Amino acid sequence: MTEPAPYVRSRDTSADSQPRNLEYPPLPEALKVGIYDNHTHLEISDGNNPLDYREQLDRASSVGVRGVVQVGNDLETSRWSAEIAAREPRVLAAVALHPNEAPRYAAEGTLDDALAEINELAQRPRVRAIGETGLDFFRTEEGAGRDAQYRSFEAHIEIAKQNGLALQIHDRDAHAEVVETLLRVGAPERTVFHCFSGDAELAQICADNGWYLSFAGTVTFKNAQNLRDALELVPRRLVLVETDAPFLTPVPFRGRPNSAYLIPHTLRAMATYLGTDVSMLAALITSNTEEVYGLWNAEPVTEPSSPFGDR
Repeated sequence: MTEPAPYVRSRDTSADSQPRNLEYPPLPEALKVGIYDNHTHLEISDGNNPLDYREQLDRASSVGVRGVVQVGNDLETSRWSAEIAAREPRVLAAVALHPNEAPRYAAEGTLDDALAEINELAQRPRVRAIGETGLDFFRTEEGAGRDAQYRSFEAHIEIAKQNGLALQIHDRDAHAEVVETLLRVGAPERTVFHCFSGDAELAQICADNGWYLSFAGTVTFKNAQNLRDALELVPRRLVLVETDAPFLTPVPFRGRPNSAYLIPHTLRAMATYLGTDVSMLAALITSNTEEVYGLWNAEPVTEPSSPFGDR
C-alpha cells in the first residue's frame, strides 16, 4: 500500500496583512492529563520547515495530546483525511465540502456527485464526523454562491444524521442563518460549533440546544472577550478544544505556524479564565470529546446508512 503524501497543500499566505514569524514554536510543558485536538488540518504545510503529519502527531503525543480529528475541506482533503485515519491510530477523520468550496462545485455542475462521495467516505469506520460544513458569508455575496452553501450545508446535515456522525459547523458572519438552518432542518444529536466565534447570546442558544462549543487559540487573543464570556456561560459538558492548525496559533505565539502540540497553551488559558485546575478541565474535555466522536481505538457507535437510498 502506497504511503499518502505527507501533506496535500501549502497554506495560502496571500491574505496576510503583515510578515509572519515562520518558525514553529517550541514544545510547551506536557500536560499531566491527556487531551484531544478535535479540529486540525494536518494536510496543510506551513512555516519555513513544514512538519508532516507524523512529525506533528509525535510532537503532540510528547506533550499529552492523545489524538486529533483531521478535517477535510473538499474531496481531495476529505479522501486524504479518511486515508490517514485508517492508517494512524491517533487520528480520526471528518469529511465535508467547506462552505466556500460549495459554490465552486455548484458552478462546475458537480455538487451532487461531490456530496455523494462525501456520503461514501462517511461510511468508513474511522470517519466520525461530517465537517467542516456550514455557512460563510465573509467572502460570499447574495445570490448563487450562498444558495450553493445552503444546499451543501443541508445535505451535510442529512449525511451526518443518516450515518450517525457528529457535525462540525463552520460559521463565519452567518450566526443567525446557521442557527435557523439547524433548527429548520433538524441538527444531528452531536453538533459542534468549530472555532466558536460568537458571543454569550449565541453560546446560550447552543447550550439550550445541547450543541457543543469548540474553542481554538482565538480564545487567548486580547480582543476576544466575547469568546471568554461564552466560555464562562456555556455548561462545561458542552466545551471542546481545538487548534484549527495551522491557523489561529494561541498567545504567546500568535501568527506563527500552529500544530496540535500547541493545544496545551489554549487549554491552560481556558483553565485560568474559568478559575479551575488544568488537569480537571483536561479530563472533562477529554470525556466530552469521546462522547462526541467515540474512542480513537473503537468502531463507530452506530451502523451507517445512506441518505441517498440504495443506488
